[in-house]
Amino acid sequence: MTDIEWDGARVLARIRAATMAGLEVGAEHLLQVSSSLAPHEEGDLERSGEVSKDEDGLVVAVSFDRPYAARQHEDMTYRHDAGRKAKFLEEPMHGEKPTVLALIHQRARRELGET
Repeated sequence: MTDIEWDGARVLARIRAATMAGLEVGAEHLLQVSSSLAPHEEGDLERSGEVSKDEDGLVVAVSFDRPYAARQHEDMTYRHDAGRKAKFLEEPMHGEKPTVLALIHQRARRELGET
């Protein structure tokens, strides 16, 4: 009979790290899709997109850092180039949800050594 030594803290740390890795991949996907829809005049808004993270809280966020980002996102009366639009972050958050969840799952499993 083989003795098994349980190291719960180590297991939880691996699970948290795998979860965070998955969240980051999902957020990067959302950023990519959102950036491709962001209004584009000179590309400043599109390039300002970033993923930030709080590893302690297991939280990731996608944001766009320009003074006019919120207005461009919310004002549905603005005209945009073909393929660009308001709600460039909100719509992909809903529409890409299955893909984002699948990416999180796949990355977390890979990090934990599962196939």
